[in-house]
Amino acid sequence: MSRPPIILASASPRRKQLLEWAEIGFEVIVRHTDESWPEGLSIADVPVHIARNKAIAVQKEVGAERIILAADTVVVLNGEIIGKPRDREDAIHILMRLSGQRHEVITGVAILGGGEEICFSDVTEVWFHSLTRQQIEGYVDAYRPYDKAGAYAIQEWIGVVGIRSIRGDFYNVMGLPVSRVFAALADAGGGGSRIGA
Repeated sequence: MSRPPIILASASPRRKQLLEWAEIGFEVIVRHTDESWPEGLSIADVPVHIARNKAIAVQKEVGAERIILAADTVVVLNGEIIGKPRDREDAIHILMRLSGQRHEVITGVAILGGGEEICFSDVTEVWFHSLTRQQIEGYVDAYRPYDKAGAYAIQEWIGVVGIRSIRGDFYNVMGLPVSRVFAALADAGGGGSRIGA
């Protein structure tokens, strides 16, 4: 008897797309969770903490045997976590700060199920070209990146023309280090991939 598909504890269309590309069977169940973190937590541990809380919230509903995947992504500039923009002006302000600079994108991953817990974070460094305010305003007005950490998506216009280089996993910047997740799911017995099945 085949295992049920994993549960993706995220409403992100980008994470759903990445799992589909990796041919990992999944269903989506999302429960609201507090996205704050304890004082003194290291920056790399912040998205892991939030992802783990997302997974636990779903696990309480579906039980401990189902394999649950949750993730959270933060953007870090000069040691400061840059969250999702509050509104248009905040998005423009964030992107003006990122313009011409190097920042880090950190995605925390939590995989729970079957009595196991796998948690890790993945870091990608991103360098932006210098962008004009007019370019940034045009991007924000066209794409409305208000649900995105750092106020941008690498697969949109600003990523195509505005990013000079990256070091690390491109897909991590999209919201999921999918190759590491694929390997971790195989270790957890929930790969669900049609490749090699």
